[in-house]
Amino acid sequence: AYLTVSIEPLPPVVVGDAVTLKCNFKTDGKMREIVWYRVTDGGTIKQKIFTFDAMFSTNFSQMENYRKREDLVYQSTVRLPEVRISDNGPYECHVGIYDRATREKVVLASGNVFLNVMAPPTSISVLAADTPAPFSRYQAQNFTLVCVVSGGKPAPLVYFKRDGEPIEATPLPEPPAGAGSWAPRNLLHRDLDDTKLPKSLAADGELGMGNPFPTADPPRGLAAEQDSVTESIPETVVSREFPRWVHVAEPIYYFRHTHAPVSDGTVEARATLTWTLNPQIDNEALFSCEVKHPALSMPMQSEVTLVAPKGPKITMTPTRARVGDTVRILVQGFQNEVFPEPLFTWTRVGSRLLDGSAEHDGKELVLERVPAELNGSMYRCTAQNPLGSTDTHTRLIVFENPNIPRGPEDSNGSLPGHRGFRFILALALTVILELT
Repeated sequence: AYLTVSIEPLPPVVVGDAVTLKCNFKTDGKMREIVWYRVTDGGTIKQKIFTFDAMFSTNFSQMENYRKREDLVYQSTVRLPEVRISDNGPYECHVGIYDRATREKVVLASGNVFLNVMAPPTSISVLAADTPAPFSRYQAQNFTLVCVVSGGKPAPLVYFKRDGEPIEATPLPEPPAGAGSWAPRNLLHRDLDDTKLPKSLAADGELGMGNPFPTADPPRGLAAEQDSVTESIPETVVSREFPRWVHVAEPIYYFRHTHAPVSDGTVEARATLTWTLNPQIDNEALFSCEVKHPALSMPMQSEVTLVAPKGPKITMTPTRARVGDTVRILVQGFQNEVFPEPLFTWTRVGSRLLDGSAEHDGKELVLERVPAELNGSMYRCTAQNPLGSTDTHTRLIVFENPNIPRGPEDSNGSLPGHRGFRFILALALTVILELT
């Protein structure tokens, strides 16, 4: 007897599709059985998923998860109505026949096929690395957007756009070896950037008037250490609000792409875009992360707009604070949508906070059991992200609390005993006058 077995190859399928595994065979012998196996652990384990026994003309499933999912269309065909990622992998069809020469001998042959199950990404999000972060108008800062794509199989193609235009970025496969080339540049003084140095210094060559990098050109994109400028600019040309480092015509972007397998068989992809932030041109810039995947009919995307905080909205509870109350001052939002997440810093104008600290970080400032001495005190909230900073103030008014006994002094600064004595003296004088 002869027996040949083959399984028709399958193109990649998407999660949820119906898949038919067809085992074709030719023989001149009598059918004995057909067994389908799912191969796992690199071929070390073969799990029966379907059996057809010709001797008893029965068929049944040996895999509980496959119950009600398989449909016997023909003796050599198994149908999976809705494939899952867990169905991904190799399958084998084993066919056995009785030898024509001797009915006691069984001839076996098999074929195999790989079922490639694809899954489109289920989520995509764009966030800023290292947030919340402060704004500095005196220090060049590197900014990084992170795009996280989850649920896809295989790994998707991720890329960034700015204002709808694809960004040409320099690949950065490995993290920077040291922080030196990536560290922000510290200027000489808070009120003295390199565009405001006296001309005498530049003339003396302390900052250099020629090529500041005689050996090699420095990277233009990331904020790097440099000890010189190429020209002297009068103080009136460059605004103190934004020093000279932000005046770059074309930002240089650096791109890194990584992916990590997840236990469910999918891949989490992470793409990062890094450049030297320029608040003048990057504020209100629209960045989008887009994903291409063979299981998607069109690209998947997520957008963010870089915006500095404006007009914080502050609420105070209770609205009518009394001595001894716990007062909460909270930033509820802004007049605009802010990205990335701001950093909030609270200070008390002209003094320290109630707990003795100079400042407090967080969206909420809590003042426990406020004393009367805080009446009229002013509190400043500074909200900032890498694109800008804004301040807002609120004044605390503390009213007297009748449920709390007075301290050693009343509101007029006199002792209670003195006040009672004056009252008794006034009463006595009134009685004497009436008697006379």
